Amino acid sequence: MSSQVVVDDIDRRLIDALTVDGRASASVLATKVGLSQTAVTRRLKRLEANGVIGGYTVRVDQRKLGFPVEALIELRFAGRTRPKSMDDAASAMGEVLAVFTVSGNYDALVWVRLRDVAHLTEIIDALRQTAGVVDTRSHVILASHVVRIPS
Repeated sequence: MSSQVVVDDIDRRLIDALTVDGRASASVLATKVGLSQTAVTRRLKRLEANGVIGGYTVRVDQRKLGFPVEALIELRFAGRTRPKSMDDAASAMGEVLAVFTVSGNYDALVWVRLRDVAHLTEIIDALRQTAGVVDTRSHVILASHVVRIPS
């Protein structure tokens, strides 16, 4: 279990600014939060060392690369399938963005990005052939209105 890290309002503003632009320089961030560049650099290093900031990434518009369809696929597993097996069932597929174990009627939720609905059918068929999967239910994402991608 990880311990919670204490962050203040300035740390949160730095995190928010980096969430909007992960390439923002320390000098730009310093202007946004009203600190010196040195103070911002020190805070960022502390946030990184404490694991609050786990890395920097790029957001790619997958629609422009030929993957305009997103879907959520619910998986129900047989008996006492372990969460690791649920994760392994889908995580090897390149189309999978995330696998979540969940409560409720289904055991796992798989978030996928695909070329088209036929591609979705292929992925569902592959998941249905995975050991332990006894049922699936899928939901095509029509639109995203609020997106906050946590780590």
